[in-house]
Amino acid sequence: MAGSTFGKIWQFTSFGESHGAGIGVVIEGCPAGLQIDKVFIESELARRRPGQSTIVTQRKEPDTCEILSGTMEGVSTGTPIAIWIANQNQKSKDYSHIADKFRPSHADFTYSEKYGIRDYRGGGRSSARETAARVAAGAIAKLLLKHIGVDITAYVSQVGYIIAPDVETPSKDIIEGNIVRCAHSAAAKEMEDYIKQIRKEGNTVGGMIRCVIKGTPVGLGEPVYDRLHADLGKAMLSINAVKGFDYGSGFDTVTMKGSDHNDKFFTDEEGKVKTSTNHSGGIQGGISNGMDIYFRVAFKPVATIMQDQSSVDKAGNDVTVSGKGRHDPCVVPRAVPIVEAMAANVLADHLLRSRTSKLETIIGHN
Repeated sequence: MAGSTFGKIWQFTSFGESHGAGIGVVIEGCPAGLQIDKVFIESELARRRPGQSTIVTQRKEPDTCEILSGTMEGVSTGTPIAIWIANQNQKSKDYSHIADKFRPSHADFTYSEKYGIRDYRGGGRSSARETAARVAAGAIAKLLLKHIGVDITAYVSQVGYIIAPDVETPSKDIIEGNIVRCAHSAAAKEMEDYIKQIRKEGNTVGGMIRCVIKGTPVGLGEPVYDRLHADLGKAMLSINAVKGFDYGSGFDTVTMKGSDHNDKFFTDEEGKVKTSTNHSGGIQGGISNGMDIYFRVAFKPVATIMQDQSSVDKAGNDVTVSGKGRHDPCVVPRAVPIVEAMAANVLADHLLRSRTSKLETIIGHN
């Protein structure tokens, strides 16, 4: 299977399936000398793991990890870092009823047609279980970015028709203090109740995640094809259940005039060039301009519902697919750390790539 590697210099390759022995990731391009905090990696995995609250899948996975290579005495050596996350709570029998059936809006049919075989146990490689590898890689990317002052905060801004009021400065304590991971406490409670109602109906619901990145230096991103926003878009759209991505003023741009949308430059008291507004979302010409980067990611309702649905089997016969197993009624609470991780992976890659853009950054300042 091609397409399991992401990035150019900061590059990671994930492997494993939902009901296999486990999920793993190999990270290349990590500079030597970075302190690799295993406790932090596992804390990020814990934010993504199943079974963490009453509104997510009840699969019980501790998601502890084992660092197999690339470090010595807790410090990166510059060689590939391999991380292993064992699967410990598979229930493959929950999927035996769909071994020959195609679940609506799943990857069952397309995988079967492309490869001639598919792992029906939890979706195999197409399962969101794979995102544990992304979060592990993203945790190390965050450790790298911390050295230059980059901070990434994602949170749930919408569930179904419930839209949280805008929060100027999202608090990580508030976000992690409610099981929806919403930055607005009152909206979080409303969202939680709605998700519980949807679960009782045997149904699922979609939502929106907003992400804000502070402290990004000027100059990250490569014109023409590897623009920073293009790579962020690819990263987000590669996440399971994502249906849309926009950054800055996004789709609202179409209703604006150029005189309203243009971000005017000024020099602040410290002599730094900034913009008075930030409709660009911190990216101009595909390159970071030093302002906050912000974007939104839209997630569809989870495809597995606890209701009977009509479909066909491998032989083309009409069948009924019954929902079974353990699934999220709404994916966005667990997707928050995944969005952060993929953003961190993109920024880490472009940070390292930016070091090749000028001779002075290669030879150093004398």
